[in-house]
Amino acid sequence: MTTTADLVLDARNGVGESPVWDAQRGCLFWVDIPGRLLWCWNTGTGRSRVWATPEMTGCIALAAGSETTPHGRWVAAMETGVAVLTPHDDGSMTHEPLAGVQHPQPGMRFNDGRCDRQGRLRAGTMVMDMALAAPAGSLYALDDGVLRAQRNGFITPNGMAFSPDGRTMYLSDSHPDVQTIWAFEYDTDTGTPGEPRVFIDMKPLPGRPDGAAVDIDGGYWICGNDAGLVHRFTPDGRLDLSLPVPVKKPAMCAFGGSGLDTLFVTSIRPGGDLADQPLAGGVFALRPGVRGLPEPHCALT
Repeated sequence: MTTTADLVLDARNGVGESPVWDAQRGCLFWVDIPGRLLWCWNTGTGRSRVWATPEMTGCIALAAGSETTPHGRWVAAMETGVAVLTPHDDGSMTHEPLAGVQHPQPGMRFNDGRCDRQGRLRAGTMVMDMALAAPAGSLYALDDGVLRAQRNGFITPNGMAFSPDGRTMYLSDSHPDVQTIWAFEYDTDTGTPGEPRVFIDMKPLPGRPDGAAVDIDGGYWICGNDAGLVHRFTPDGRLDLSLPVPVKKPAMCAFGGSGLDTLFVTSIRPGGDLADQPLAGGVFALRPGVRGLPEPHCALT
């Protein structure tokens, strides 16, 4: 294990989110939400590519059947719904709407999400103006091309991850008023979460709970936004370790690399004086001494 975070790319993302390792291409993909961009960094060449998206994208998942396209096909939870994005060699992007959503109020978009172990997309929505502290967000399930709300009342849903056996779903609310991570018993047959239990109360700990990942041993890794840390919690909810990154706002982490033993971390570049964190908005890599799990491809039907 190394406790030093290496800079992968000085991407200067406004909000770098949803890193996903694409093993076939040896690339890390992620989004810059306010920048309306899909990024790709190739571990073999060290080069990056970027494509514009038609809306802000909260999270992405590699679509099933992506093997024959140069840069994959990506299921993207965006502002007005879920779409399939296909980036092309010439820098263009094909956008195919898949399922729309009716938000309960204006100024909302999708935020954090991912596929469960069976390849079903689950993603949360939020009011973009966090100062409103509006609990209008919902957790949505994409099944058979239709979005349906499974749970309501979130301000800033985040931290979604699934245990190695898929029977526990983790979800947080990163808003300063909440800062809680819940665990749900998850019905893998129906894709339905049960009643929540408090997994971690983050208020007494450094950082707000942002994006997360789960390792092969069931450890839950979550970015401590505002604290410049990535925390690992054991499956029984004990804080195991905290690893520093050289920015204040790490946003989401994901395991990748050829052995799934690298923890990639995206971050946020806020406005104002950045003299004490010039690499804010960059992507970093840690070697935490444990391997992750491959992300399932997202089923479109």
